[in-house]
Amino acid sequence: MHEFRLDDYLARIGFRGSVEPNFATLAALHCQHVNAIPFEGLDPLVGLPVKLDLGALQRKLVHGRRGGYCFEQNILFMAALETIGFKVTGLTARVLWMSPPNSPLGPKTHMLLKVDLPDGPRLADVGFGVCVMDAPLTFQTDVEQRTAMGTYRLSEVDGLFCLSAIQPQGWRGMYAFNLEPQIQSDYEIGSWFAATHPAAPFSSTLIMERVSDDKRYKLVNRKFAIEARDGQRLDERTLGTPAELQKTFEETFNVVPPVPAEQVFSRLPP
Repeated sequence: MHEFRLDDYLARIGFRGSVEPNFATLAALHCQHVNAIPFEGLDPLVGLPVKLDLGALQRKLVHGRRGGYCFEQNILFMAALETIGFKVTGLTARVLWMSPPNSPLGPKTHMLLKVDLPDGPRLADVGFGVCVMDAPLTFQTDVEQRTAMGTYRLSEVDGLFCLSAIQPQGWRGMYAFNLEPQIQSDYEIGSWFAATHPAAPFSSTLIMERVSDDKRYKLVNRKFAIEARDGQRLDERTLGTPAELQKTFEETFNVVPPVPAEQVFSRLPP
């Protein structure tokens, strides 16, 4: 086990408030985490292993000017919350985002958190990389929950919860999950599948996202987009050179890639 250095994490995300285990702290940490630590899957794309032990996560996401994908992001966030004194349960989910309606459920390749507060549980998730949540949600079904950057709805049938988000085309399923607690080995298996299986996107597709104030920044391969709340597209362009990719890494995502930008760019489809 590695000691979690809370002060280093709080400095990384720029958090200077009190750290009482209450909703105000949870919401502020959630918002500042997704602003400071972007979602990115660079390691699987260039063939590097994804390590989920707490020491490796702190070296990479806290001290190394890197982001990470869901398992990395939410394990780190869970460690921060537990160190503060929150009661947190790690869960896993089956991603729906790219699946046609009514298609069979896929494997558990996403991690999320249930945070129990005196006034009820909250769903916290700083690592869903195509629609990063900017705030925790209540575990209340069949109501629209608005955040600064999105509108979400949680539904439940026979113990299976489904989280959806409004997009310009209407409601879109994000993922399905139950409340069975998970352990580190569950995340190791899910992360290995997500990073290496040909059916998973990360070994062949660059996905990056950051939510800051009133904008959402997305990079999928060479397509860079800026969105407003609920996925409303403000701008979109194609990155044409490794230099443009490097500039986007530095200026938009504040990330130092693990290999030169030229090597990343060469792996992206035109």
